[in-house]
Amino acid sequence: MKLDAIMWLGAGALLALTPLSAGAQIPTQGQAQLPGGLPPGMTPDQLAQLLQQNPQLASLLRQRLQQSGLTPDQVRAQLAAAGYPANLLDAYLGPAQPGPATGAPSRQMLGVLQALGIATSPLAGDSLNPDAGIIRARGEAIPPESLAVGNYVFGVDVFRRATTQFLPLLSGPVDRTYRVGPGDVVALVLTGGVEQAYQLEVTREGFVIVPQVGQIYLANLTLESARAVLVDRLARVYSKLRGPNPTINFDATVARVRANQVYVTGEVTQPGAYQISALGTAITTLYAAGGVTPRANMRQIEIRRLNEVVATLDLYDYLLRGDKRDDIRLETGDVVHVPLHGTRVQVTGAVLRPAIYELKEGETLPDLLRAAGGFSADAALDRLTIHRILPAAQRRPGPLPRAAVDVALALPGQGEQHGSAQPTQPAGTPAPEPDPLGGVVIPSLPLDNGDSVVVDAVGPLESLLYVGISGMVNKPGRYPWQEGMTLRDLVRLARGPRIGAYLKDVEIARLPADRSQGQLADTLRVPIDSTYLFERDRQGHYVGPAGPAFRGSGAPEVPLQPFDEVLMLKQPDFELQRTVQVRGEVRFPGTYALRSKDEHLMDLIDRAGGLTPQAYANGIRFFRTQADAGRVGLDLPHVLKNRHHKDNILLANGDSLFIPSYVPTVRVEGAVNSPGSVTYVQGAGLDYYLSAAGGVSFKGDNGRVYVQQPNGNVRAVHKRPLFFGTSKPTPEPGAALTTIVVVIVNHP
Repeated sequence: MKLDAIMWLGAGALLALTPLSAGAQIPTQGQAQLPGGLPPGMTPDQLAQLLQQNPQLASLLRQRLQQSGLTPDQVRAQLAAAGYPANLLDAYLGPAQPGPATGAPSRQMLGVLQALGIATSPLAGDSLNPDAGIIRARGEAIPPESLAVGNYVFGVDVFRRATTQFLPLLSGPVDRTYRVGPGDVVALVLTGGVEQAYQLEVTREGFVIVPQVGQIYLANLTLESARAVLVDRLARVYSKLRGPNPTINFDATVARVRANQVYVTGEVTQPGAYQISALGTAITTLYAAGGVTPRANMRQIEIRRLNEVVATLDLYDYLLRGDKRDDIRLETGDVVHVPLHGTRVQVTGAVLRPAIYELKEGETLPDLLRAAGGFSADAALDRLTIHRILPAAQRRPGPLPRAAVDVALALPGQGEQHGSAQPTQPAGTPAPEPDPLGGVVIPSLPLDNGDSVVVDAVGPLESLLYVGISGMVNKPGRYPWQEGMTLRDLVRLARGPRIGAYLKDVEIARLPADRSQGQLADTLRVPIDSTYLFERDRQGHYVGPAGPAFRGSGAPEVPLQPFDEVLMLKQPDFELQRTVQVRGEVRFPGTYALRSKDEHLMDLIDRAGGLTPQAYANGIRFFRTQADAGRVGLDLPHVLKNRHHKDNILLANGDSLFIPSYVPTVRVEGAVNSPGSVTYVQGAGLDYYLSAAGGVSFKGDNGRVYVQQPNGNVRAVHKRPLFFGTSKPTPEPGAALTTIVVVIVNHP
């Protein structure tokens, strides 16, 4: 490998990294300099010195190479196949070395990494020479407005993504249709009776030189044909290569692929000359050129060879159908030309891929809709509209020189009259042979440049004809109205009546026939019966009515009108069982269902068999869940003596009561010196229990004490001194005596 080539690429790799010192001289126009921009004559030692001075470059390149997932041999093979020195990146394939964060990556080296698919994006301010033979940074981003629904030109952004999907696969074997040319390296291997291996580079004249055989012309031959030629020539020297019992085995393949110089012109982001691997195709070249512009013709991209068009590439074949048969491999000197677009039509609305599409000659409305992915699920498959720019001679005065062409769609077999265009202004062209698409017949109407096709979507439920149902049904709501729909159909959609529904009649609110008097609705009652109850199968699906009267003698069917509102009523006074819970010292604890709405506390205790001898009536704990009432203090001893006592309350759903056994202790807690339980002494006052708990602590407030009795009632003491007066409470067994903690703040 020539040293000057290595020096050129290596110097270019350091160009953008080497900051100019104050005394550095920028080469003038008359000075000789390398293509990389550094003065000539640099030795490998000087190049290594510059690498040491700019360690950030090595760190960056090592990082990107490690992230690529390529082995060192794969990196060298891809560099060689892309036309670069195989050892160009050897200095960056080893372990990373720490160093100061100085310098910036070079244009040339970033281009090499992008050619390998390693560099995902250039650094800010980096731009590569379009004629440097490098796959460069992608072009400017597409304006956001051009990507909006309806304004997006289909396919224009495909080649502008940071991806390697269009780069040729440089590793692995070369297929047999590959054409050998100057710059390729052919590996020739003989085994068996002769053990020889040759690396044969194809010369500019198209020959390879095989020792002891001579030169063999291989240019422009496919790999399969080249193997046949090589076998034929080698057999003249090695007689055992052919014959009935050959003892020499032969194989030939392309070890290194050449780089072709190709040109890209027309509507691409960065037109120019490129060095592309000989495995590269027209799509590869478009990716190298940054993709096509929004003005490009993606249906007829020309590949020119020796001033003749040898192939035409339709990108829609690849983008829509994955067809790459026209994506031919390029040769040195080929020109890929992207012309200006032809007929373009916009499609919006209820299609899967709304965008602007380009049509080839002869393509019509069905072709456009197929390119757009067909109709979406909410498409209104009865009509669509084509908005067309009128010719200058037909334009009327006004700001909108357009006409709307109404196109009727139909199901197959409904007749041609439903599949013809009915324009509101100029005459539409009826299709001679409608084309079925998405289950409907679409007329094959020709489209003009600038047309806009709008596919209407089915509106939301509120904008359509509907009926509603509420009340005692399992799934109330609004449902689409259909011709012939009945009340029974609607109840079925609502998953049947709920438990407790009134199965005599329902109320229907209907739009009044005469609204001149300001009336909002007419109401009517219609009969129903048990046939409106539906059974379910094992999968939970409704299979039919369960009522016994359904066998031809059920309630009459009631047809519904659009916007009817059905109210399924509730049975008067219907309620499910109310339950209360009894626990503790009763004879039969458990959960009881209330017999009536006027059942009281003593009625429940009687049903539970009364209290046991161990029961402590004054310790009752009664809880109510309704309205989050929580614990309710009740005087059960007085209730046991007098059923008319105020605490013999009415029971409610969810109530629970607990009757404890006798507990002869009083719990003292809060701001006392020794919180705990104290043995109950009949008639003892607060001072006794506070003293037994060590007295009130220094943090306690003697004037703020309350007593919670076992039944939940609370009495507070707010007098000073603490027990002055006649209202002091006397704790009962199981009571909780608590003092309020008051934090004293010391002032300076």
